[in-house]
Amino acid sequence: MPYRIALYYAPAIDDPLHQRASAWLGRDAVNGTEKPQTAIAGIDVTEVTADARGYGFHATLKPPFRIQGDLKAALETAQEFAARTAPFSLPPLQITDLDGFLALREATPCPALQALADGAVTALDAHRAPPTEAEIARRKPERLSQRQRDYLAAWGYPYVFAEWRFHMTLTRRLSAAEKATILPAATEALGDAPGLPRSVADICVFTQAAPGAPFTILERLPLRG
Repeated sequence: MPYRIALYYAPAIDDPLHQRASAWLGRDAVNGTEKPQTAIAGIDVTEVTADARGYGFHATLKPPFRIQGDLKAALETAQEFAARTAPFSLPPLQITDLDGFLALREATPCPALQALADGAVTALDAHRAPPTEAEIARRKPERLSQRQRDYLAAWGYPYVFAEWRFHMTLTRRLSAAEKATILPAATEALGDAPGLPRSVADICVFTQAAPGAPFTILERLPLRG
């Protein structure tokens, strides 16, 4: 039984974006192998990408949660959700400053992405163990809006539904000076891969073996709706 599981979108293994973003982060979430990272003068790239590297290159659909009950049952529910969900085209992606973090976001609105995330949150929630007091405290509820606190209480995470934003994280929060150096380097490292045509044809179950351990892909679930 893994410590936590999550349902994410991640590019196909043969997608140049998977390859280049994994190299940028320094780890491939498919097999957990480390990769040499781009050197940036005056920047500790390993430190800047540490959190994103641990989670693996992805966009969150159902945030990480501890399982209540049986892993097999949770996987079956995820498979059923994927089976009734139709594939769709993903808009071109672009590197964006998201509250100080660099992340890939969609260039144009995509209602199908929102529907996918909303469906993932609700579909798997029966398998989510309630958060502990320590887990709730780590979300700093005193800094959240009322709606975010309501989501945290109901769904174990404050950034779902109306608070959810598609993003594929590339860095920790940066200072303005760091961003001025790192943004061009990240743009060069990813090249034209973010803007290439691609579809969301599957979703991924990621697992974390133990607290603090990196996440890896356990299974890809084809969208068949």
